[in-house]
Amino acid sequence: MNKIRIIDVTNRDGVQTAHLGLSKLQKTMINCYLNQMGVFQSEAGFPTTEHEVNYLNANVKLAKKKVLSPMRLSGWLRAIPQDVELAFKNVPGIEHANISISTSEQMIVGKFLGRMKFKDVLSSMADALKLAREKGIKSIGVNAEDASRTKIKHLVEFAAAAKANGADRIRYCDTLGFDSPNSIYEKIYTIAKEVKIPIELHCHNDLGLAVACSISGAKAAIDGGVDAYINTTVNGMGERAGNADIVSVLLALKYANGFTGKYQLDERIDLKMAWKMCHYASYAFEVPIPINQVGVGKNAFAHASGIHVDGALKNRRNYELYDFEELGRGEPDIVETGRMILMGEYSGIKGLRNVYGKLAIKFKDDEEARKILTLARYANVENQLPISEDELIFIAKHPDEAKEILTLTPLKDAD
Repeated sequence: MNKIRIIDVTNRDGVQTAHLGLSKLQKTMINCYLNQMGVFQSEAGFPTTEHEVNYLNANVKLAKKKVLSPMRLSGWLRAIPQDVELAFKNVPGIEHANISISTSEQMIVGKFLGRMKFKDVLSSMADALKLAREKGIKSIGVNAEDASRTKIKHLVEFAAAAKANGADRIRYCDTLGFDSPNSIYEKIYTIAKEVKIPIELHCHNDLGLAVACSISGAKAAIDGGVDAYINTTVNGMGERAGNADIVSVLLALKYANGFTGKYQLDERIDLKMAWKMCHYASYAFEVPIPINQVGVGKNAFAHASGIHVDGALKNRRNYELYDFEELGRGEPDIVETGRMILMGEYSGIKGLRNVYGKLAIKFKDDEEARKILTLARYANVENQLPISEDELIFIAKHPDEAKEILTLTPLKDAD
């Protein structure tokens, strides 16, 4: 049976949310949580962007140390040979990538401004793809940006060219959230049947349909005989109205009518990480979780109406499709899952020992303690938030990688 896997793009698309962002340490923690959740791949960032290089190289090292494993780490590139060359120069250990180029007439005319035609799009994609293979990339997806506004004959041609030049899958990007569940099903099914290449679904929420379209697109891919990959973000973060929320997607795949037992979700997925991960992302992005957020919102398991309360007390299945314990929630109502330990940029050695002592972490000598203190101070400066327990533990366990992650080195010739 073909499978549905998750490729999370919080650390690439999610951090592009206007007015918001994550520090490199926070991005690393998101990768850690995604790995513990059993996510297939995290699109970790941009290997061609200078300020991402140290973070990406450190995360590649963490993957080799099996800290971020078996989840794959991938980079996002434009589908041009120059980006491929630069990516491998900056992050030589990168093994997975997605290359992206616009395919719709709107984008070709309105974005490329006459510099490219569709045949040039195919040529640029093929050249970048072949070069990435020559460089030793282990897996690569090819993105059709604005696929939902691209003619189906062009999508089929694009997918066939990607397959012929060594792509592992194509990414169908509903870049503007234009699709409906019906329209995306029809296009994905056609591509799957005609090209026989695995398909990623990358859906935006401009019309509030990102989760519905992701699920429908995955269904079409499986029905068409190929594997499906759904792009998600934690708490649905992303450009404009956001992307498909990871918890909503996973719950829909497990419990939506017509999916249970028919469409196989990656067996490594562990929803018990949902509560911790979503609340960490809320803290890091400084965006509160909506009270009615699927699965992890304050009211997701709260009952007030007399009829609902009576029914839920008799049997929770009367008014709940799934159990709160499955999401890692301690109780039906929100409970504190761990205090925030105030470790700041001006903290001292005694405070550090006290904080880490409560986490059952001891240092062999003052030199090691001062090294961790320095890193914790820098982490606080970069985050501009109190350092969480998991961040403190990560710094203590992986000080060398933490130092690299916290190091931002501007270009030597920058003004």
